[in-house]
Amino acid sequence: MANTQNKDIKYINRDFDTLRSSLIEFSRTYFPTTYNDFSPNSPGSLFIEMASYVGDVLSFYLDNQIQETFLQYARQDPNLYELAYMMGYPPKVTGAANAKVDFYQQLPAKRVNSIWVPDYDYALLINENALVGATGPNATSFLVQDSVDFSFSSSLDPTEVSVYSLSGTTVDRFLLKKTRNSISSIIKTTTSTFGEVTRYPTITLDDSNIVGILDITDSDGNIWTEVPYLAQETVFEPIKNNSPFGPDVSAEGDIEEVPFLLNLKKVSRRFVSRFKSPTELEIQFGAGTNQNNTAEVITPNPDNVGIGLPSSIDKLKTAFNPSNFLYTNTYGISPSNTTLTIRYLVGGGVTANVDVNSINTIITAPTNFQNSNISNSGNLAQSIFDSLLVNNAEAATGGSDGDSIEEIRNNSLGNFGAQLRSVTQEDYLVRALSLPSQFGTIAKAYAEPQKQSTLSPGEIGKVLDLSILAYNNQKQLTNASPTLKQNLITYLSQYRILNDSIRIKDAFIINIGVDFSLIILPNFNSNEVVSRCITALQLFFNIDNQQINQPILLKEIFILLDKINGVQTVSDVQITNKVGTASGYSQYAYDIPGATANNIIYPSLDPSIFEVKYPEVDIRGRASTL
Repeated sequence: MANTQNKDIKYINRDFDTLRSSLIEFSRTYFPTTYNDFSPNSPGSLFIEMASYVGDVLSFYLDNQIQETFLQYARQDPNLYELAYMMGYPPKVTGAANAKVDFYQQLPAKRVNSIWVPDYDYALLINENALVGATGPNATSFLVQDSVDFSFSSSLDPTEVSVYSLSGTTVDRFLLKKTRNSISSIIKTTTSTFGEVTRYPTITLDDSNIVGILDITDSDGNIWTEVPYLAQETVFEPIKNNSPFGPDVSAEGDIEEVPFLLNLKKVSRRFVSRFKSPTELEIQFGAGTNQNNTAEVITPNPDNVGIGLPSSIDKLKTAFNPSNFLYTNTYGISPSNTTLTIRYLVGGGVTANVDVNSINTIITAPTNFQNSNISNSGNLAQSIFDSLLVNNAEAATGGSDGDSIEEIRNNSLGNFGAQLRSVTQEDYLVRALSLPSQFGTIAKAYAEPQKQSTLSPGEIGKVLDLSILAYNNQKQLTNASPTLKQNLITYLSQYRILNDSIRIKDAFIINIGVDFSLIILPNFNSNEVVSRCITALQLFFNIDNQQINQPILLKEIFILLDKINGVQTVSDVQITNKVGTASGYSQYAYDIPGATANNIIYPSLDPSIFEVKYPEVDIRGRASTL
């Protein structure tokens, strides 16, 4: 048997140059008499370089595939999104702005017992999903999902009434006002037809700025319900409280205090949705059929636990877990022999954070008189319809352009650590930043325990102050609207510990300007050097890079400017406070010299953030030469 020689193979060589050198060395070592021509144009060099090329390409793809399996290093959208969902965090591709809109209508007056009162026969009813619009440079549509009934008033849904016009002492018309929440979205519709039953079928929506699914119905009129995961087959459903003397309502006044009844509902027709990329939303259904619903076993009634047959052993075959209402073997019904109609919301973005009094156009709002006996024709009826107006008394907030790559990474890791509960400050912080996009977006958040000296009498448990900010339509920081705050409180309530209390506060915005002086090297254009420095500082102070209670390290600014091509010496850097609402800045003045120590500018004791609001004009520099 021929002797075999152990050959030295270098496994660490993986790029083109090292592979080529290794192959040449290998040939010279183990085949010294077989081939000796390694000149650049030789046939041997051709084959060696082709092998090196293939090795380099394979090595690149191997490294890339390994990289894309780790959340910390993945950069391709499909992989990054899948990893985020695996850790329980649904990435946001857009954030819908929230705004309270006021609807107004005029109402004729009538005399009742010598008193002028509104004639509610002419009260208007605006159906759900009315669409209103914001005028101006950021023309945006806002969806009002709830109906507007001017004839109804309660403590939870008041109708404000005021006198609109008089003829002497005679009231001609009243003005009615109703307020509704709206989101910066429009409704789009698509259909999908299914034939025979398939397991876990999917639909992909290809569109930009998808906020979420509004509803799905099939051709038989069945409603499909979205759930967090297919194994969950019960949801809480709000039912409008229409009967003050119904079996579930104890008193007539309850209909005002409790407009909806909460019902636990089993949903066999359900689906989940997840983004595959910023422009792809995948919808997945279950694997069961209408015929095999018996595979879904209801958990035992806790009232019957321990009750067995006479002379038998009491036992419970299925473990009772209060968190699991039902077990399933099918994960929901798979649609078959039907056509699904999918309505989804599209919109959002920073530009949707419109200013006050911008939402003043009614785009589509199916409207009728509450009293069906009132004719929609005639001069009076037309004047009532023409009197319908809409306006926003507060700016819209919560709109964002979606998660960046780094935000997906950090929020996913934080969400995984929280595990569907909020215990630590970091848990609440992650949950706030994970608010579903259709309810708005929190731009900045900071959590800290409430100081004991400020606790209210009788307050127990952990009291947490959550300071937040939102963006306006220029991606500048602003206070979150009351609607956004309420959405956040409601969202956090499902994760907080029972005796924890959360207080939502506005963080303080400290607007600043930056002035710097340079000495540039000879033969460099001073204007070009200063321009490069301003660009670098604009990136440094970009609001995406700033957080609440983050100090300013002047040393970092000096180092940054020193690295700019053409800079010889940074003479001086001054941070100044920009204040005054008349100039568009924050109202809060801040003593920056007093807050500076050891070349560090510290934020205030109360949660605050430094912001260069107008970087084009508030970052200035001058240069000189030696």
